[in-house]
Amino acid sequence: MMVVIKLQHTAVIQALNNVESALADVTLTVPPVSSLGDNQLAFTKAWETREQEIQELVNVYRQIVQKTIVDTKANVDLLKKQDESIVRN
Repeated sequence: MMVVIKLQHTAVIQALNNVESALADVTLTVPPVSSLGDNQLAFTKAWETREQEIQELVNVYRQIVQKTIVDTKANVDLLKKQDESIVRN
């Protein structure tokens, strides 16, 4: 018995669109440095630096996930075209 694997293109694209929408909601609010006042402790400087690094990591993460979504959509579209081509032949 031959197993048939069918690409549910619409469902996959919709799921990717949902992921893309959820990604847009991924934000990290940086606490205002002014909330620290004129505090000059070493910890304060380290905290500010860490917060900036975390913000950069979140931005890089979002870019990578967005690229992955775009690539996956392109691959799903290619699979759909290949399936249609096979069916026609």
